Amino acid sequence: MPSTDNRVVLTIEEAADRLGIGRTTMYALIKAGQIRTVTIGRLRRVPTFCLDEYVRNLLAEPTHLDNAA
Repeated sequence: MPSTDNRVVLTIEEAADRLGIGRTTMYALIKAGQIRTVTIGRLRRVPTFCLDEYVRNLLAEPTHLDNAA
């Protein structure tokens, strides 16, 4: 079975695992349009570059650490 490190597209569960989040959160991010997906036949897949894109967008947002410990 191929490693998810060298695949171009991932299942929703694999993408969630790669980000370290739960499946439900992943579906919510997809529904909100924060993470783009593709349909291959009847299957919904997440291109790996879309995960990178999502993280880059998170880094571009201002971070408020006023309430940090």
